[in-house]
Amino acid sequence: MTSRPPRPPLAVIRPFTTHVFNPISRRFARWLPGFGILVYRGRKSGTEYRTPLNVFRYGDEWVFALTYGSDVQWVKNVVAAGEATLEVRRRRIRLVDPELVVDPARRLMPPVVRQALGLMRVSEFLRMRPAAPAGGG
Repeated sequence: MTSRPPRPPLAVIRPFTTHVFNPISRRFARWLPGFGILVYRGRKSGTEYRTPLNVFRYGDEWVFALTYGSDVQWVKNVVAAGEATLEVRRRRIRLVDPELVVDPARRLMPPVVRQALGLMRVSEFLRMRPAAPAGGG
């Protein structure tokens, strides 16, 4: 039996973030360091969603800090689809192979971010890699 990490304290503000902050931040999040817009489809509805998230490079991969834990709809949708598109600055990057990672030491994050996420007790992350270019072999 796998133990789940404790629910981060920020989970209580998720409704505010979803309905108030996200609609506003979608306009500028892709331009901020450490943020991007993740575009994905609902696994049941097929609706396209655009969610502003904390995201960082780790080697060739992209890592999302799951500040509300892994038991949220966007994570379930991305894992079910196996892909999503990340908008960062002027780029659109197709990401594949989502992998949930529990890392209490937050080693996949930059040092300053590691400390801030530690204060919020965030220990779950979603790691994805860029898809191979179409037609490339």
